[in-house]
Amino acid sequence: MTHTVEKIGGTSMSRVNELRDTLFIGDREGADLYGRIFVVSAFGGITNLLLEHKKSGKPGVYAQFANADTDHGWHEALDRVADAMVEAHRAVLDSAADTERADEFVRDRIEGARNCLIDLQRLCSYGHFRLAEHMLQIRELLSGLGEAHSAFVTTLLLQRAGVDARLVDLSGWRDEGDVTLEERIETAMKGVDPMTEMPIVTGYAQCAEGLMREFDRGYSEVTFSMMAALTGAREAIIHKEFHLSSADPNLVGQDAVRKLGRTNYDVADQLSNMGMEAIHPKAAKTLRQADVPLRVTNAFEPHDPGTLIDDQPADEAAVEIVTGLDIIALEVFEQDMVGVKGYDAAILDTLTRHDVRIVSKVSNANTITHYVDSSLKTMRRVEKDLAAKYPSAEIRSRTLSLASAIGRDLRGLSVLTRGLQAIADAGLESIGATQGPRNVDVQYILDREDLKPAIKALHSAFIEDQARELPRVA
Repeated sequence: MTHTVEKIGGTSMSRVNELRDTLFIGDREGADLYGRIFVVSAFGGITNLLLEHKKSGKPGVYAQFANADTDHGWHEALDRVADAMVEAHRAVLDSAADTERADEFVRDRIEGARNCLIDLQRLCSYGHFRLAEHMLQIRELLSGLGEAHSAFVTTLLLQRAGVDARLVDLSGWRDEGDVTLEERIETAMKGVDPMTEMPIVTGYAQCAEGLMREFDRGYSEVTFSMMAALTGAREAIIHKEFHLSSADPNLVGQDAVRKLGRTNYDVADQLSNMGMEAIHPKAAKTLRQADVPLRVTNAFEPHDPGTLIDDQPADEAAVEIVTGLDIIALEVFEQDMVGVKGYDAAILDTLTRHDVRIVSKVSNANTITHYVDSSLKTMRRVEKDLAAKYPSAEIRSRTLSLASAIGRDLRGLSVLTRGLQAIADAGLESIGATQGPRNVDVQYILDREDLKPAIKALHSAFIEDQARELPRVA
């Protein structure tokens, strides 16, 4: 048996002192403590302060620096990050000596970043240098501060508890090397023996490829998956603050949901498409290619095996999860579209140029509709570009929602028909519905106010009713 590589998200990291007594140590002693590499995210909310709020878009240090008319905005934002970091580690560290070391770590990293940004501003005051050319590097620099801090604090916490924990900082702080992600990990792990010590690894890794360029806020899962693949882990584990369940328990009820227990990467991809990532699709690809199974667990229930995700097919057809998200329907109607090529390509090009994520699409003879995950503000710009290209077309954006029933194998279950009936029985109306030939998901288009009750109705029909029909085990 070899080691595991395990990732802890930011919300769970904010309770790392609780995890010390359950996940990290619990009832383990001696050698049983080891054989685990932990990849950690920043404490909850820190990355939002460093970059921008993931949901609201409220500017953090990066956004303030990018749009700075004066220095005051981003300097004050960086001060807020320092205060939040100190507050986060003081909430979990028990030792005054450890708190002092963590305070000093924050001062060193924050002031180092501040001096770097000041120097860059001064350099770019000369006409030969453009600040815009360096913004991605700035985003990378700031991102690494959060993970470096949480990894350092976690290492202190575990060492104080008698664990032989070792900080593995992949953030490239004051590192002159411009190396690939693979080289960064392999160099950092030289001489590290996970069977006799516990590596605490930063979720951000500085590398020549630039993780932010391709993955943006999903970079920690990419680091995690690459660590698992390169070190030959027997299993990759993501610890969340909840189980991967058949629906949102806050929506359908805690007693109604079922833990998945077992699913495959195909289902994980569908969840990602619905904005409910079990793991970033590129990270999943790395694990699949390395033949490393993924497990998703509840960080605060360490004895529960959680849900295993691999490439195995289902033993029997079943809907495994019901979820949904708010979308915008971009509808392009053009009477002259019939038999003419190029409309779809032009629409896709425009959506790509405005960085709009496509969730699904349908088309007929003269209409192409893309269901997208975007804002109305962005879609207005998309409409303007398309109207200039197709002045005779009718183009409109409409706010809707999409509910989806997902499973490894939906064959023979009449999910499309039964789902529409369940929605109708709940007094709701589905504007549209689609099912692909691979039989892994069915999507129902609804008005926004109908999404939550539709998910409840679908979950009741496919998950709860099925559970009630199963024979009782004596």
